[in-house]
Amino acid sequence: MAQAVDRDTNRPLEPPSEFIVKVQDINDNPPEFLHETYHANVPERSNVGIIRTALPNMDREAKEEYHVVIQAKDMGGHMGGLSGTTKVTITLTDVNDNPPKFPQSVYQMSVSEAAVPGEEVGRVKAKDPDIGENGLVTYNIVDGDGMELFEITTDYETQEGVVKLKKPVDFETKRAYSLKVEAANVHIDPKFISNGPFKDTVTVKIAVEDADEPPMFLAPSYIHEVQENAAAGTVVGRVHAKDPDAANSPIRYSIDRHTDLDRFFTINPEDGFIKTTKPLDREETAWLNISVFAAEIHNRHQEAKVPVAIRVLDVNDNAPKFAAPYEGFICESDQTKPLSNQPIVTISADDKDDTANGPRFIFSLPPEIIHNPNFTVRDNRDNTAGVYARRGGFSRQKQDLYLLPIVISDGGVPPMSSTNTLTIKVCGCDVHGVLLSCNAEAYILNAGLSTGALIAILACIVILLVIVVLFVTLRRQKKEPLIVFEEEDVRENIITYDDEGGGEEDTEAFDIATLQNPDGINGFIPRKDIKPEYQYMPRPGLRPAPNSVDVDDFINTRIQEADNDPTAPPYDSIQIYGYEGRGSVAGSLSSLESATTDSDLDYDYLQNWGPRFKKLADLYGSKDTFDDDS
Repeated sequence: MAQAVDRDTNRPLEPPSEFIVKVQDINDNPPEFLHETYHANVPERSNVGIIRTALPNMDREAKEEYHVVIQAKDMGGHMGGLSGTTKVTITLTDVNDNPPKFPQSVYQMSVSEAAVPGEEVGRVKAKDPDIGENGLVTYNIVDGDGMELFEITTDYETQEGVVKLKKPVDFETKRAYSLKVEAANVHIDPKFISNGPFKDTVTVKIAVEDADEPPMFLAPSYIHEVQENAAAGTVVGRVHAKDPDAANSPIRYSIDRHTDLDRFFTINPEDGFIKTTKPLDREETAWLNISVFAAEIHNRHQEAKVPVAIRVLDVNDNAPKFAAPYEGFICESDQTKPLSNQPIVTISADDKDDTANGPRFIFSLPPEIIHNPNFTVRDNRDNTAGVYARRGGFSRQKQDLYLLPIVISDGGVPPMSSTNTLTIKVCGCDVHGVLLSCNAEAYILNAGLSTGALIAILACIVILLVIVVLFVTLRRQKKEPLIVFEEEDVRENIITYDDEGGGEEDTEAFDIATLQNPDGINGFIPRKDIKPEYQYMPRPGLRPAPNSVDVDDFINTRIQEADNDPTAPPYDSIQIYGYEGRGSVAGSLSSLESATTDSDLDYDYLQNWGPRFKKLADLYGSKDTFDDDS
C-alpha cells in the first residue's frame, strides 16, 4: 500500500493506492530425493514396470540384490536445469522355480543284523536352491527290494531323509538291499509346472553286516510225554537248536535248575535228549514244566531259552479204595421177622488213577466168602454198591460186631483191586426201627445188675473212704508228751561235717540246709512240740532265704520268731543230730565219752587255744584256781 503526502505539512495529497509485487522464479535449486536410499522388491522374472528390469528372466539364485542410482532433473532435462540423485536397492524375491536335486546318484549304507526296529540306518539329502516354503522337500521310498524292511522319514530342520530299520534283517538270509528314494517339493508354483517335475530320485544300497547271534530253537516251545513209574534213564524227548550265524558254532544244552529243583530230568549237552533221573508219579504231579538253555560253545554269553512241558502219562498203579470210612448198623431182630429190602449201607470208591484206569468200579465179596450166610453185596453199576442182610435174627448177645471184607476192582489194564473191610454193628432198635444203642456191654450189664444194686455199691465205697479219712485225721491230731523222760532218750546229737572248718571267715565249710532241716539226713522227726491250737503266721520279711549261708541271721530270725509268737510253747525245742562228730583237733565233745565227774577233766589245753577261747579257759581253768575263787 502507498500514498503521496505533503513533505512540509505531511498531509495526504491523494488516497492510498495498492501495489502487487510478483517474484519470478529462477532455477537456483536442484531437485532433491526425500530419502537417501530406496529399497524395492520385485519378483524374479517379472515384466517391465515403472522401475523395470533390464532382463526378462532375472534369476534370484544367480543374484539376489541389485543397487541402482536414480537421477532427477528439472526443466524437463533442458540445458541449464538442475538435477539430484538417489540410490535404490532392489531385491529379487524367491519363487519355486527349482526342483530338488540329489548331489549323487547312489548312496551306500550298512546295518547290523543285530539292529532293532526303529534304529537309524543312514541319511540322504536333496538340494533345492529355493528358500522358505519353496525349498521344503519330502522323501519317500518308491521302489526296491527292501520296502518292507526299511522306512524313510523327513527331518524338516535339516531337510534330510532319515532311513530307519522297519523289521529285523538277517545276514544269513539276505546280505544287501536296494531302495529307490524320491525327493519332492512340498509346495509347487503352477506358473512353473512347465519347467518339469519338481522331484528327483536316488538309489540307496544297504548292506547287512553279520553279527554273533544267540542260538535259535527250531520250535518256540516243546511238549513231551513219559509214562509214570518209568525207570530212571527213560528218554522223554529232544530239543534242538542251531546257530544262525555263518560260522555255525556248536551248541551245548543244559536245564535251568530253578525250574527242576527236584532234579527229575537230565539232558545230553550235545544232542539235547532229555531223560528221567527217577521214576515219576502222575498222582503226585501230572505236568512238569522245565526250561532248557542252548549256548554256543565258543561264546557262552550267546544263549537261548525254551520252555519244555512234560506230561506224565497215567499207569494203573493204584487200587480203588473206600471213598470214606464206612460203618454199617443193623437192628437185632427175631428169626421170624421179615428182612428189609433197604441196604444196610451204600458204599462207593475212589481211585487216584486217571479216569481211563479208574471207574468203572466193580464191588464183590472175596471168593472164599462168596456164599456168606449173613450179608451180600449188590453192585449198582454206577460205581456204588449196597450191602444187604441175608437173614434176620441178629443178636448182640451172640455177636455184636461183624467185619465184612469187600473186593473193589477198577477198569484199568491190567485191572487193580483191593480188599476193604466194612464194620457192621448189631444195635438195639425200637419198634419203628430207630437206633437206640449199639453197646453190647451195657446191654449185658443191665441184664445182671439193677440200678439199685449199682447205687448200693457206690454208697459202700463212699463210706469206706470217709472212714479212712477220719482215721488219718485222728492220728494226726493225737498229742504227744512235751519231753521224753526216759533216760535212754537223753542224748546229744552231733552234726558231722566232712570238711575242716576254716574259722569265722569260712562260709563254705558247712551246709546251712542241715540246720534248717536236720531230719533231711537221718529221716526221723526231731521236734517233740505240741501243735498250737491256731496257726501263727510269721511276720513277713523275718525269714531268711532258704539257701542263705549266714548262720547269724538264721539264729537271730529264729529267736525273734519265738519271742514274738504267742502260740510258742514255754519250753525249748531239742534239735537232734544223728551223727557223732569226728576229725576235730579238739577231740570229741560228747558227754557220753567224757568222765563221770568234773575232777577227771583237764581243761588246761584251753590256755593254748588263743584269745578267742580265753573265756572258756577262765571258766574251766585249773581246779586250784577254781577252789580259791570259791
